[in-house]
Amino acid sequence: MNNSLPKSASVLIVGAGPAGIFTALELLRKGYKKKIVMIEKGEAIENRRCPKSKTKRCVDCKPYCHITTGFSGAGAFSDGKLSLSSEVGGDLPSLIGDTLAQETINYADSIYLEFGADTHVEGVGNSDEVKQIRKRAIQAGLKLVDCPIRHLGTEKAQEIYYSIERHLIENGVDIYFGVECRDLVLKDDVCLGAILRRGKEEWECTADTTVVATGRRGADWLEEICAEHNIAHQPGTVDIGVRVEVRNEVLEKVNQVLYESKLIGYPKPFKNKVRTFCQNPGGFVSQENYDDGLAVVNGHSYKELKSDNTNLAILCSHNFSEPFNQPIQYAQKVGELTNMLGAGHILVQRFGDILDGKRTWPKELAQSNLKPTLPDAVAGDITAAMPYRAMTNIINFIQAMDIVVPGFASTETLLYSPELKFYSNRVKMDEKFNTNIKGLHCLGDSSGWTRGLMMASVMGVLMGRYLCEKE
Repeated sequence: MNNSLPKSASVLIVGAGPAGIFTALELLRKGYKKKIVMIEKGEAIENRRCPKSKTKRCVDCKPYCHITTGFSGAGAFSDGKLSLSSEVGGDLPSLIGDTLAQETINYADSIYLEFGADTHVEGVGNSDEVKQIRKRAIQAGLKLVDCPIRHLGTEKAQEIYYSIERHLIENGVDIYFGVECRDLVLKDDVCLGAILRRGKEEWECTADTTVVATGRRGADWLEEICAEHNIAHQPGTVDIGVRVEVRNEVLEKVNQVLYESKLIGYPKPFKNKVRTFCQNPGGFVSQENYDDGLAVVNGHSYKELKSDNTNLAILCSHNFSEPFNQPIQYAQKVGELTNMLGAGHILVQRFGDILDGKRTWPKELAQSNLKPTLPDAVAGDITAAMPYRAMTNIINFIQAMDIVVPGFASTETLLYSPELKFYSNRVKMDEKFNTNIKGLHCLGDSSGWTRGLMMASVMGVLMGRYLCEKE
């Protein structure tokens, strides 16, 4: 850990998630010689620890959750899946073009391989089996998106990102852990750096270029900064949904053929976009905590350690129009209400109980074939907190999924809530990520343009190249 205080930089990178990491990596690979400073609110990856493996329950770590905060962001404790298709991972291709997006995906993937990623790619070949799955998806009114997946695995992802961390430090990138960005320094529509803080100490770090890459965790902070400093942005999409868990036998064929089934639908009556996300064969449902105490559900899978279940997210996209412009706060309120019902824990409910209009009781979970992999989830009634529109979309989507995967909509299928994805603040930028503030660039999930490890990495690669072009 660097214990000094960064006072100046040529490039200041705020956030050590994939977008920030790959910005620094590409700068080094292009021979950039000026001073690169990266600050990260959390710990170095080797110091990140989630006590839940010992306590068996979330203890709401302060001042931040180690699962979501620290070097590599949420990527270190996620299942570590790299989506190798430009059709997956947000709307960045609409800004930079599909061809460049796919070329850069291939390039970023090669870097992950250099640092030890598994050479095996899931979801390729098996064309006849894929056709059968696609046929059933069409019958259900769903779209199957082909997407090869490189699965790092939760434990392997940490090893890979540790190797990248050491590479950056050994090659001159100054990384400061335990340092957060409180504000940006702007004058006459030019960004001059940032106000940083470590503990009670606060100071200004000047920079020729400031790159904000604070991830989903920092989306609400960036939204406030944009509003305060008139950084051009617009409310975008926020995803509200559930984490679904079934036994491996239900999704066995899909897991074998595709590893991750990316399905999209627009169920009646509302016809909002609903999609599957982050499928984890043999995986585990997990809990993440935000700084304000909000508990949200997620999922991950290991390379070696396997459960009897598969989990995946079903997310309903919400796009708001005038006069409402606070989608992140809306989703947070849904999460807070759900947390209230679960006494601060994740709620879990059987799908059959939802259809029967009743809550789930612990005794019913104990009698099922399906055992929850999140042991401290509280059996209850998620429909008491989930908005009607979102709940209706989710129910109808699950029933459509049952046509693709028979048994998916069984009585004992588990739904965990809340699963929330905060991407709503979309920063307005040109194709080289220039904002309306000179010297300021916004990358990754907090920018509203990407969703997931690979596309955030792609944005970082391109940012590094564009910064070198300016020299």
